[in-house]
Amino acid sequence: MAYVKKRSVLPIYFVGLTWLVWAWILCLPLYRPVHYVMAALLSMAAYFGGKMLFPDRGYEVPEPAAPGPAQAAKPGAEKPRSTGNPEIDALLDERARAVSEMRRLNDSIKDAAISAQISHLEATTGKIIDAVVEAPSKLPQIRKFMNYYLPTTLKLLNAYDRMDATGASGTNIDGTKGKIGEMLGTICVAFSRQLDALYGEEALDISADITVMEQMLQQEGIGGMTLGGQ
Repeated sequence: MAYVKKRSVLPIYFVGLTWLVWAWILCLPLYRPVHYVMAALLSMAAYFGGKMLFPDRGYEVPEPAAPGPAQAAKPGAEKPRSTGNPEIDALLDERARAVSEMRRLNDSIKDAAISAQISHLEATTGKIIDAVVEAPSKLPQIRKFMNYYLPTTLKLLNAYDRMDATGASGTNIDGTKGKIGEMLGTICVAFSRQLDALYGEEALDISADITVMEQMLQQEGIGGMTLGGQ
């Protein structure tokens, strides 16, 4: 608990009342220094008299609780924990920004077909970046995706959202929205291919492992057998 002292304001009012009585009720003069000295003495007497009648008071109030670890760690929005790799940290920041923007656009755009495509792009973008976070050596493979395809896709979606929000219909608005809608299908395919390409080397390695295992099994005379075969 903390002790707080609250000063009484009533003695100040007594001083003001003294000057009011002096000038307006008693009509005493205030044009010589001695008059001001007398009025000041009476004001001091009124002030200290008021202090005696209405002294300052003290109160105990609870002290504010110290911020917990969670509050101290995030004064504003919580930042993703650093991975120790500046490039991967920047990639994670960009994913958070892009996914947040896609969700905002998805909520804003009411067209069901466009909404489904945005959901697909959001999920695929997350999987692409997750794959690179797990294997940072794949980062060069998504340079073009991060520098061009992703930001351009967000630009197109924002343009669609702005035109759709006007609620108007016309050659320019309807034509542009139609082109963006058609393009989104191609963009979804491109995003999926980017994700698939990230597993190209892994697929080759697994294929090689399967080929070697098949050859070894054939040498053992059990090639082509099922798990339950004899």
